[in-house]
Amino acid sequence: MVGIMPVTDQISDFLTRIRNAGRAGHKTVTAPASKLKIAIARILKDQGFIADYAIIEDKVQNQIKVTLKYYNREPAIREMKRISKPGRRIYVSVDNLPRIKNGLGIAIISTSKGVLTDKDAKKFNVGGEFICSIW
Repeated sequence: MVGIMPVTDQISDFLTRIRNAGRAGHKTVTAPASKLKIAIARILKDQGFIADYAIIEDKVQNQIKVTLKYYNREPAIREMKRISKPGRRIYVSVDNLPRIKNGLGIAIISTSKGVLTDKDAKKFNVGGEFICSIW
């Protein structure tokens, strides 16, 4: 009998599913939903990296369905990189907020004001946990 391995890093799993689906040319990808994943999907949509996302209600655990976006058959997301991991959390102050690809990409930061992009975190003058970078 083959069992399903428990995922220790849900955010890495979510980012990997999106990355792999984009490379495989899939239109949509689903993953178990959480507040942080929904916040990341909202930022990805606002920044134009994905076409849309939806929450699929379920009795056990809700699912998040992400509709991917492509330009000339290339995924809009070129690369997604998990920075802060469960074993090694990375925190940045407002003065040390990263610039991804000279401002072409975004950094997603979990702050006291919610999950924000690097530009929004700078605007609100807050630092926080550096979740991932996307370009």
